Amino acid sequence: MTKPVSFRIRQAVENDVSLILQFIRELAEYEKELKRVSVTEDILRANLFGPEPYAHALIADKGEQAAAFAIYFFSYSTFSGLPNMYLEDIFVRPEFRGCGLGTKLFAFLARQAHERNCGRMEWSVLNWNESAIRFYRRLGAESVSDWTVFHLAKEQLDKLINSV
Repeated sequence: MTKPVSFRIRQAVENDVSLILQFIRELAEYEKELKRVSVTEDILRANLFGPEPYAHALIADKGEQAAAFAIYFFSYSTFSGLPNMYLEDIFVRPEFRGCGLGTKLFAFLARQAHERNCGRMEWSVLNWNESAIRFYRRLGAESVSDWTVFHLAKEQLDKLINSV
């Protein structure tokens, strides 16, 4: 019988900024989008640990090794009148996959969402990431097929602002 691997999941602290940036780069490389990463340590420090944080970060450690991270924030549902947790990013380093860490991270996030009385937790996944989709389905997550995600990138935001 194999011994279960133990991980410690914790809220990130300001000293983790360089580690968080490294995780972001590893995630972007996995998603074949490394060229799109423009965030810096200063930006992360201000937005995660400044006077008015926009998001929160988790780190999962196995001993002294950082194994995974997640970044999330809260939004609001006008229909339910409840907050929602949005999971912006989650990434488990390849050598730590398949040992239950992803499930533990989601359970940790679910507890935090429950403590904040969230009506739901949601996230997006790239359509080609079939292993992640299978994992999410095993958790009981359902895809939302009657909504289409839109976004305006910074360039489009600037263009819209300047067009009025």
